[in-house]
This record gives sequence, structure tokens and C-alpha cells, in this order.
Amino acid sequence: MSQAASPLTVIGTVAIDEVKTPFGHRDKVFGGSAAYFSYAASFFTPVSLVAVVGEDFPAEYRSVLAERPIDLSHLEVRPGKTFSWSGNYESDMNQAHTLRTDLNVLLEFNPKIRFSSLPDCLFLANIDPELQLKVLDQIERPRIRFAACDTMNYWIATKKTQLIQVLRRIDCLVLNDGEARELTGDFNLIRAGPGRVIIKKGEHGALVFEGSRFFALPAYPLESVFDPTGAGDTFAGAVMGYLTQTGDFGFDNLKKAVSYGTIMASFTVEDFGLEALRRIKREDLEERLRVFKKILAL
Repeated sequence: MSQAASPLTVIGTVAIDEVKTPFGHRDKVFGGSAAYFSYAASFFTPVSLVAVVGEDFPAEYRSVLAERPIDLSHLEVRPGKTFSWSGNYESDMNQAHTLRTDLNVLLEFNPKIRFSSLPDCLFLANIDPELQLKVLDQIERPRIRFAACDTMNYWIATKKTQLIQVLRRIDCLVLNDGEARELTGDFNLIRAGPGRVIIKKGEHGALVFEGSRFFALPAYPLESVFDPTGAGDTFAGAVMGYLTQTGDFGFDNLKKAVSYGTIMASFTVEDFGLEALRRIKREDLEERLRVFKKILAL
């Protein structure tokens, strides 16, 4: 029997990554957009994770997610290998250089929404826009209070038409500045569909647009960045988690949510994978946010 969804549901990837940065090299790192997103969001609200992994998916990785209020009943296990990404960062830690991408079981990923009741909020993480559309086709959009999505350059270049269809059916788009430049072209992101756009700028912070309203926030200053992988997904998870927890989707509360997203991402980059997030508590977020506000005071 299907069960009720958590207040927030994410559809995305769970992966086994290989990451090299100027600070070290890890052959196997627990990653994937939905993994980072759900772990970060769970600091604010229970999360349902919809994804697929292969038979090689380590039990300890599942245990990492189980540490948090994350519903794993829709984490499907299929014959084959788990999605895997390999990349490295050089002096510019804002730019990942992809060395290898093995889609594996992700090639047959066909997400199904089988909840007995729908979530309050929905996040379509960085997956094929055709899959994002299939998810939207399975839900009664008026029953979802707030829906948002992420994307990447590859989908913008290869499936822009489908992506625009997704944008017209959601409330908020989250993407980085390079993706925003590629996507905008001759049209306005706001007119394209979503009422709001959040642009991630890595070490330079984030921008929020809603019609004529605009908000800019710098990144939290850090002495060192070990691994930026998943920082954007962590950012989105905290944003959506806070919005879901508060139930307030107004522009002023979105600014607060982006502040939490910025702080959460600042923890993520201080270690490989999810390790830094596993060491903190909600009180650590609040303390770093307090310091951040003090820094920003004019």
C-alpha cells in the first residue's frame, strides 16, 4: 500500500562519485543531486527521496540517509550499477571538469509518484527535462503548494524545448550563472514560466529575482574549500526545506530561505561528499547564520 509523502519530495539522482580537488582525491564519494538535497532539507523538514540505484549501492550510503528524517521507500534498486560521476577541480573551485559520466541504471529511470497523498512541496533536481515533465504529469499541480526545479547546461543545449515546458509549470527555477546566461538568450526567465528565479554564483553568493524585485546575497566567507561538489544541491535543499517548514512562500521569506541555503552550502564545501553535513546540527546553522548577519550589517 502506498504511503503519504513527506511534506517535501525530491526527484533526482543518487550517485557514487570520484572527486579530485587541490586538497585531495576520493575514489568513492557518496553523491548525487537528490542525496545532497534531501540531507540538507532534512534539517528543516522530513523529505521523501525518489531515485534509483544499482545493486552495487553500498549499504553504508543508505545508512547515511537513514540518519536523517528521509523517507527511502521510493529509492528504487535495479539490476546493474549505480549512476557514477568523476570530476576534478583545479585552481578555480567554481568549475568542475567532468572526466567521466556513467548513467548506468539511470538510463531506465522512470520515476513514479505512488504516494497516497501528495507532498506540500516538490523539487525536481537535475535530471532529464522529459523525466521532470513525466513527474509533473503524475501530480495534480494545484495540490502542490510550491514546486521548483534545477537544470544544467547539457539539458539546456539538448532539450531546451522540454525544459521551457517544465518552467511554465513550476514556481521557481534554481540554476547557476553560466546556465542562466545560456538559457536566457533573447527571452526573460521570468516571462518563460516560473515566478521566481534563483541564480547560484558559487563563491560569489546568490541572486533572487521575482518580477521587479531583486535580492543579492554574498557567500559565507571561508578560509578553505575542500570539495564544492553538491554545494548547489545542498543550497537548494536548505532553501526548499526552510520554505516547506515555514509554509510561507512570499518573497521576504524566500530571502530568508536563500540565507539558510548559503549557510548550508558553506558547510558542505568544507569536506568531501556529505561528511561535513553529518557533523553539524541545526544549532550550528543558526550560529553561522548569526555570524553571517553580523558580517553583513551596514
